[in-house]
Amino acid sequence: MAGNDEDRFRVKPAAPKSRGGPRSQRFVSQVLKQMSKTGAKPSGKGLGRSANTFGRGRVAASLAGQRLGPNARRVVIKSRFVVLRRASPNSVAVHLRYIERDGVARNGQKGQAYGADADAADLKAFQERGQSDRHQFRFIVSAEDGLELEDLKGFTRQLMRRMEIDLETRLDWVAVDHWDTDNPHTHIVLNGHTGGPASGREDLVIAPDYMAHGMRLRASEIATERLGPRTEAEIRQSLLREVNQQRLTSLDRALIRQAGADGIDLTATPQDQQRQSVLRARLQRLEGMGLVERIDANHWKLQPEMAATLNAMGQREDALETVRRALKGQRRECVIDDRPTSSVIGRIAGKGLADELHDRSYLVVDGIDGRAHYLKLPPGADLAELPMNGIVEARVPDQEKPVDRHIATIARDGLYKAADHVVKLKQARDSDPQATVDAHVRRLEALRRAGIVERIADGVWKVPPDLLEKARTHDIQKNNGLVIELRSHLSIEQQVRTMGATWLDRQLLGGDSAVGGQGFGVEARDAMRDRVDFLAERGLAERHDQRVVFARNLLATLKHRELAAVGKALHQQTGLAYRPLRDGHSVSGVYSRSIQLASGRFAILNEGLGFSLVPWRPVVEQRLGQTASAVVRGSSVTWQFSTQRGISI
Repeated sequence: MAGNDEDRFRVKPAAPKSRGGPRSQRFVSQVLKQMSKTGAKPSGKGLGRSANTFGRGRVAASLAGQRLGPNARRVVIKSRFVVLRRASPNSVAVHLRYIERDGVARNGQKGQAYGADADAADLKAFQERGQSDRHQFRFIVSAEDGLELEDLKGFTRQLMRRMEIDLETRLDWVAVDHWDTDNPHTHIVLNGHTGGPASGREDLVIAPDYMAHGMRLRASEIATERLGPRTEAEIRQSLLREVNQQRLTSLDRALIRQAGADGIDLTATPQDQQRQSVLRARLQRLEGMGLVERIDANHWKLQPEMAATLNAMGQREDALETVRRALKGQRRECVIDDRPTSSVIGRIAGKGLADELHDRSYLVVDGIDGRAHYLKLPPGADLAELPMNGIVEARVPDQEKPVDRHIATIARDGLYKAADHVVKLKQARDSDPQATVDAHVRRLEALRRAGIVERIADGVWKVPPDLLEKARTHDIQKNNGLVIELRSHLSIEQQVRTMGATWLDRQLLGGDSAVGGQGFGVEARDAMRDRVDFLAERGLAERHDQRVVFARNLLATLKHRELAAVGKALHQQTGLAYRPLRDGHSVSGVYSRSIQLASGRFAILNEGLGFSLVPWRPVVEQRLGQTASAVVRGSSVTWQFSTQRGISI
């Protein structure tokens, strides 16, 4: 049988299959990302393609920091890669406006952007040069000894020059130094093209290793050259500061790297006595926080959630410090809550970015309940629309919107039909059935885009039986669990003697039972008392012993008086006649601009020979320059737009 070739078993291997598919590459990316967080430099061996096989700076990433010793100056660099086509159209302008905001300069003034050769960079020209780029880079450079560096501008320019050498191209960048925190730092915005501001450029692709390590090591080299290596005393002081901190520190990262399957064995890794004692002190501190467990004198076990818990504690400490700075020493009970369970109303005492790299903003609200609230805003919130000392309300989304409840009620057999809704409204003698249905249709279109309802034909939508629950969940997710509404752009001091329907007036009419007896609550009570005196002077209120009687339709009267005064002023500026609105009547014209008044924000509709002031809604801002018509009924307004463009005032 051994000689019978037909009976022999022959192995025929198939062609080798690729192991670099999308799933494996995603896995490799996750592994490299986690290695990067620990400070390790991936070699690429055994992990598929090395992170250094593409992009500029591959060689520099492996050479940077070779001369640095353990006593080198430490620098932290946070980086973000922004794909511009996925970002909002004005994201670059908003970010540049934010990093140049008031109060960040060393003298407490507005920040000033600078570049490689100019102390006052032209941000408009910078935006124009980068508007066709595929992407943009944003960095935050923070040297541990930033206060000693003093000349952050010179430090940043030297870093960018070395980066140009490493990346073998000119770089188009602007930067702003921030001195408003305990540790000064610099925001750098880098356009995503090569060749600096010149034309005919390519996309700037930076090697991942250079982004993760090379840039930081170059900055460390410069800081060490300028300040000299850290002394033994400085290194010890730096480590001792970390022992009692309630946040994730370099000592904690070292402990996590050192931990094995059986925990930490302090005798297993040879290290100097000083570092050994510091690590023991940190472990004892973590033991007191319930994050590690002592096995014996040299062995410890880390809790699995230690890093996440310390990160959360650090964020809370940062938030509390932000509240303290915003209140400038005033004593308040502080509330740190991403999603408050009840409405928060008060004065804007501070605002900024909770995550400066990703433009996630926050507000510090000095509440009328006597407490200070730290609130993280929903994604996309524009801080420019929330002025300091203005009055704001933050609340969780309503249990259900009335429009959703109406849709669910009108629907039959899972179908909402606009024609049936119009008939029902006419039977109920609705003053404008079509306008009411149009409002419901707009909501259905929003829910359709969210995948909650389905449009079957014109005027017909398929509605799920659990519409109310799904719609509410959608609203919560869209607003990050929080709705922010500006109640007044004026401070309470300005509102006292302003002719218009102010927030103070609404508080007076609604009762002040929610106003606390301390902090901003006391200021609000005093302001409401002064407001009553002002209204009494104008014949709009009367005092009867301890009781105050207000004029009928007080809010409407104040609003009409303010609109009349503003209309007269605009008439003098433009020569166009002011045409007041009448309830239930339609007005039309070209939406030219909006104007912020004490009674709220109003859109100016230009009719050619005259104009009207119509309550503004966020949706109208996208229709600037278009012909619009509006119907006002009480406090609600219905807008309709066409694409025709016209003149504006």
